Amino acid sequence: MQSLFEYSNKLVSETKTEFVRYMFHQINWQNRLVGLTGPRGVGKTTLVLQYIRENLPLHETLYVTAEDFYFAGNRLLDLADFFVKSGGKYLFIDEIHKYPDWSKELKLIYDYHRHLKVVFTGSSVLDIKKGGSDLSRRAIIYGMQGLSFREYLALFHGVEAPKFTLQEILDHRVDLPQIPHPLPLFANYLKKGYYPFASEDDFGLRLRQVINQTLETDIPVYAGMNVSTGRKLRQLMAIVAESVPFKPNMSKIAEILNISRNNIADYLMYIEEAGMIAQLRTATGGVRGLGKVDKVYLDNTNLVYNLAGENQNTGNTRETFFLNQLRVNHEIFSSPTADFKVDNLDFEIGGRNKGSKQIINVEKGFIVKDGIEKGFMNVIPLWHFGLMY
Repeated sequence: MQSLFEYSNKLVSETKTEFVRYMFHQINWQNRLVGLTGPRGVGKTTLVLQYIRENLPLHETLYVTAEDFYFAGNRLLDLADFFVKSGGKYLFIDEIHKYPDWSKELKLIYDYHRHLKVVFTGSSVLDIKKGGSDLSRRAIIYGMQGLSFREYLALFHGVEAPKFTLQEILDHRVDLPQIPHPLPLFANYLKKGYYPFASEDDFGLRLRQVINQTLETDIPVYAGMNVSTGRKLRQLMAIVAESVPFKPNMSKIAEILNISRNNIADYLMYIEEAGMIAQLRTATGGVRGLGKVDKVYLDNTNLVYNLAGENQNTGNTRETFFLNQLRVNHEIFSSPTADFKVDNLDFEIGGRNKGSKQIINVEKGFIVKDGIEKGFMNVIPLWHFGLMY
């Protein structure tokens, strides 16, 4: 037990706090039970350690990871009980989905220890949602994604930029005098700026490991798949990465992968919830729910460059970025006339020579252009949408 406290204090003391993610200030840390989910590698562990260092007394706080060998012979519930009796008030549990029956024990900890605040994180959104039914009335769960272009500028280049709302962007109110020529930085962000670990050596290899662990371990364990099916998921990811963008044809995919077409929709859903792809749906509502899947993208542009390499399609990459950045604060759907519909606005994405014929009859339409620094009228630079969170 002593080793857990020593390890916790060591990690907290070594954590840097000069830069914090957007979610840091959005979480209501006063809730008794808080969950933080998101894809592997987006910085959830660092965020909770930063919060501890900045706000909590170490003698009342304990950070543990559910992967610790300690839990091979000890229960989480017993740890919480001992911690509370020792004067503990704040318990942080990382990688919670690695602990068997985690949701049941969290429920009991919540019910038994009313003065204990618990924060847990999980790399696999799938497993968190699978266990969430026991915690639906107790836990407040937040989802976090990777770096925005704005956060990338702060973390990797020391450039502090304000956040802009969608309306401010459309009104051409973006002004970053500290970056006279943002396009080279934006191009680098698209390739390796979405994950905080991009500054480490062998980023491409590390990202590939994240992909492989998600597809070959997280999803198969959750869905009861075998290893060969995990490889099929990787093939499906590669098809999406090289498409323009990908419009799902279930029969054709089934033929390419040599699997039943009835499984394709489930596979895509699993990969989406694990944070590897994003499915763009129509705006159909009511009893028809979320609407039909119109296009499938990789989750972010770093995945596009990593999986497709030189075969990546520029148009696909632009649309992937736009969808990824807008979805944090807005619902985004496919548009019958343009590429995307956000609220009652239509957006057509393209390069610097993109025309406006797709939106000529649209009441509120915008052309989003890559390769330009400043906008005019209804033409908006693509990189501006990376400053929203």
